Amino acid sequence: MRSADEICPKSNDDDRFTVRECPVKQWQLNRSFYQQIGKIWAWNDKSSWSDTQWIDYVGCENLRTFVAYYDGVPAGYFELNQNDVREIEIAYFGLLSEYCGRGFGGVLLTKALVEAWNSGPSRVWVHTCTADHAAALPNYKSRGMKVYQVVPNEV
Repeated sequence: MRSADEICPKSNDDDRFTVRECPVKQWQLNRSFYQQIGKIWAWNDKSSWSDTQWIDYVGCENLRTFVAYYDGVPAGYFELNQNDVREIEIAYFGLLSEYCGRGFGGVLLTKALVEAWNSGPSRVWVHTCTADHAAALPNYKSRGMKVYQVVPNEV
């Protein structure tokens, strides 16, 4: 996505679903979401990380973490990672399994895109793959994101 004007927002019809930024960096929180959500979708790039690696990653000034809540209970999260060329990657994005299928993914992605664009980047992007939820790519496209590159699966 190259402009905030491209966002096609999904409104939140359930006021029990909220999203807030974590003002204090808590590497255990990021790791817990990564493990809980990622085990379903084959996230494994950080599965062998030590506590020190998680502390360094989450402690980076370019990383922001947001948590979705349903009735005050954590329901999902996303991480925004701003790189040196003023681009923001939605580094991780997901809902805990019990909150999938309720329409919250579009609301959460809308919040991620709005927050990313509030930082004034030149581009906002995300990686996805065939191992992700079947609704992931349609959600990205429905919110206004466009496919930039398709890389064939390695065998």
